[in-house]
Amino acid sequence: MDRISWYSRLVLGLTACFLFFLTGYFLGGQTSPHPYQVTAENMGDTARTEAAITSDPRERPDSLLEGEVINVNTASVYDLQRLPGIGAVRAAEIVDYRTNHGPFSCLDELTDVSGIGEKTVEELQAYACVR
Repeated sequence: MDRISWYSRLVLGLTACFLFFLTGYFLGGQTSPHPYQVTAENMGDTARTEAAITSDPRERPDSLLEGEVINVNTASVYDLQRLPGIGAVRAAEIVDYRTNHGPFSCLDELTDVSGIGEKTVEELQAYACVR
């Protein structure tokens, strides 16, 4: 029993290589998760970036991603809350206003929503759009 045949060594060696390969494969796939997919859309002369975010609020970021622009005509209450100066109440009022009066044609129309003034609209210029 001191000696192992060359065939047994070959089988043991190949089995060890296979196990090392599988370990590397599974561990390598778990080290780089991609929770957000960012897509770019050409908007005339400038390219704006919008994040495609999953529907589970626990997986969404609390603030905007770099270069992300939120469309106030299609955004959910949660997404509107991510805009600077917009809380839960204002976000719900924006959705109610757009449901009752139709989509916004420009960001300045947000001043028609109760509690949103010119200063808030100016702060939203870089983060919101009405496409």
